[in-house]
Amino acid sequence: MEDKGRESDHLMLITPERVFYAGLLGRPRKRTPGCCHIYVAVKGSLHLTIDDVHTSDELIVTLPNQRHSIASDYRTAISVTLEPESMPDGVIEALAERLRGPDKALYARKILAAYALLRQRRYGDITTAEFDEMCFGEALARRELDPRVTRAVARIERFSGEPVTADTCAAEAGLSASRFLHLFKEETGISFRSFRAWKRARHLLHFANQDLNLAHLAQDIGYPDSTHFSHSIRRFYGLKPRAIFVGSRDLAIYRSTETVRLAEAS
Repeated sequence: MEDKGRESDHLMLITPERVFYAGLLGRPRKRTPGCCHIYVAVKGSLHLTIDDVHTSDELIVTLPNQRHSIASDYRTAISVTLEPESMPDGVIEALAERLRGPDKALYARKILAAYALLRQRRYGDITTAEFDEMCFGEALARRELDPRVTRAVARIERFSGEPVTADTCAAEAGLSASRFLHLFKEETGISFRSFRAWKRARHLLHFANQDLNLAHLAQDIGYPDSTHFSHSIRRFYGLKPRAIFVGSRDLAIYRSTETVRLAEAS
């Protein structure tokens, strides 16, 4: 597991299909991330708002693309995220039901124990199955994608400023653009355009604790300009890019070997 951070209780472990984050949540503004979020309070409670309905608890789950705002009594909170295309349909919903059920406190303690483990840096390289075991006590079912879609997903997930278009992916798959787009959504449950937009915004996480020129970063991860970059990040994370970087100065970032491999392949 590559360490891209510094000594801190605030940390983020990034794999291609999962993220474990412990740090600041920022102001409770509306956000619509493309992944499932499992929020756990380090101390006190968390406060969720969806469609003007307010909920407070020690563990809160939001589904992919569910618009919400989240706040914490304590300055540090935990967020575990799951990429929906990595699991068969229904798995996230079933997990959310379990996490919200009678064993909620048990799952919260499990995730807090994972945080303690990561703070001590006792976890080496980690697979998706190992990540799930660490956080949930079991490996979640994996979605097996068509190899042509797998190649397109890998291309999108690379750290490259080069545009990844449906036409390019379709040509590589030996399909027409319309057939490829249909296949992609059929396999992942997400439209190609929405998937690409979310993954591009997710690239930001890898650089969150660095002192970078944001205009250059926007181009490096595939945005045409700073305006598109700022709009996309605010949509998915509820924060301006600058606010994310300011709040991540003491964040220790770890990347799994697979994440590093994807980065180096670009």
